Amino acid sequence: MKKLLAATAISLLATTGLHAQGVTEADLAGDQASAGDILTNGMGRHLQRYSPLDTLNKDNVKNLVPAWAFSLGGEKQRGQETQPIIHDGIMYITGSYSRMYAIDLKSGEEIWQYDARLPEGILPCCDVINRGAAIYNDKVYFGTLDARIVALDAKTGDVVWRKKIDDYKAGYSYTAAPLIVDGLVVTGNSGGEFGIVGAVEARDAETGELVWKRPVIEGHMGELNGEPSTMTGTLNATWPGDMWKTGGGATWLGGSYDARTNTLIFGAGNPAPWNSHLRNAGTPTEGNVGDNLYAASRIGINPENGEIKWHFQTTPREGWDYDGVNEVVAFDGPGGEQLLASADRNGYFYVLDAADGGFVGGYPFVKDISWSTGLDETGRPIFNEDNRPGNPAEAADGKKGDVIFASPSFLGGKNWMPMAFSQQTGLFYVPSNEWGMDIWNEPITYKKGAAYLGAGFTIKPNYQDHIGSLKAIDPMTGEWKWEYKNDAPLWSGVMTTAGGLVFFGTPEGKFLALDDQTGEELWSFQTGSGIVGQPVTWEQDGEQYVSIISGWGGAVPLWGGEVAKKVNYLNQGGTLWTFRLPKQLASAN
Repeated sequence: MKKLLAATAISLLATTGLHAQGVTEADLAGDQASAGDILTNGMGRHLQRYSPLDTLNKDNVKNLVPAWAFSLGGEKQRGQETQPIIHDGIMYITGSYSRMYAIDLKSGEEIWQYDARLPEGILPCCDVINRGAAIYNDKVYFGTLDARIVALDAKTGDVVWRKKIDDYKAGYSYTAAPLIVDGLVVTGNSGGEFGIVGAVEARDAETGELVWKRPVIEGHMGELNGEPSTMTGTLNATWPGDMWKTGGGATWLGGSYDARTNTLIFGAGNPAPWNSHLRNAGTPTEGNVGDNLYAASRIGINPENGEIKWHFQTTPREGWDYDGVNEVVAFDGPGGEQLLASADRNGYFYVLDAADGGFVGGYPFVKDISWSTGLDETGRPIFNEDNRPGNPAEAADGKKGDVIFASPSFLGGKNWMPMAFSQQTGLFYVPSNEWGMDIWNEPITYKKGAAYLGAGFTIKPNYQDHIGSLKAIDPMTGEWKWEYKNDAPLWSGVMTTAGGLVFFGTPEGKFLALDDQTGEELWSFQTGSGIVGQPVTWEQDGEQYVSIISGWGGAVPLWGGEVAKKVNYLNQGGTLWTFRLPKQLASAN
């Protein structure tokens, strides 16, 4: 079968007159300006998800029509969260259960398919999803649920190398799109609910050999060229006893790259376990020694050696699973300031200085935040101590701490779904959710390969008329310019264009284009299944195209409590939809 697929690939390349050329570092650096390719997750390594194409605009988007659709087929129809990669007339997508497809861009026909051989006993936390691939030279790269990174020949789908990130039996997995910088494939890891240790790794793109590794929990030793390098932080500075050894902080969403400062930026997730009282974080401590660094943080890393340049902790003393892994987007302020933006799971939108990660500003982007009354001048939250789940050790039976209602829920004001930044409006378009949770703490001890939470929870909607909310936010003031409400939670990525459009999808299956200035709905298409994927746009034969994958799943159906029951009627799927604006309709109103 593999030989047949390879032959098909060569045949299709020949018939389309394509001559594949390797992707270079310069190509990756210029990805946003490229009209015909999408070479990076985020449509640029800064993750702005902004296209300079403007053929498709507010006046003619109503003329956007389907060009082709591609079914992922089979019974493996779980959440589809991939972003397409496009190069040399081929589209690359990943699918649930660690699959990758190469698709002819003009016809929508499959060129090859790769299915990872997953072992029994994998431990994915939040569905068997995959968020996309990377491309460099003549190879495409993606991660698998058994915590491996795979390099495939871009033409044939043959395996070039396959490397282990960590031990899946301990709870490690990998679902993010890799990041490539200067010939290095940079990855994080998943598994924070199993007491793993978050880390960022860089491998030689040609060989897969490890160049450096940086754990993101203090006390752990980094690696460089096969030798120990430096310790992360200071042992036991903010972690009690041996808790740092199973401290969580999974880097599960992948990272961005700020070329202006030559900095990799990764988010580190929740500390383990969720029960903050076990981590010396349940009550205020002198000198903030219970902050549990560097969990729930954004971390700037030197791409050459893996050394930490700076960190900004969004939720110190974390106790609600406000994970802190949310993407960091590099952008320029209205006065030319070099800035970073991130909308955190904890409900606050942060603006940081790109040079050192210093706090510039922070604003709520959801309506109800109960765990904090605001941020101080350094960006540290002002805790509402009464809104922390109680210590089970103080309960009469020692089994269940006081139950509190916290907002947002642990699925976050914003979860993984990426926001977008428009260079035209200067606004961020943030997919958010208005929900809260009953949460309580329980006793827990670490056991390899077992869930390491120490908490129970039930998620509830905060409002009757909506959960999802797409907001246009001014990063310099925090002002909401407009809000688009949706009945079900939003779990799709967002894209903006120079044509004044904002694209995203809903769990109800609608793929939408809104006016970037007003939020007015200008176009929609029913895809047949919930959308939790990431849209892209490109130019082909003088026409503008848009693609999105449809296929309901992800964390909401698995973890959503009362919210999951509210949307349990939604159908799963697995279809890549591609749309085009015909030339003859580009000027039609």
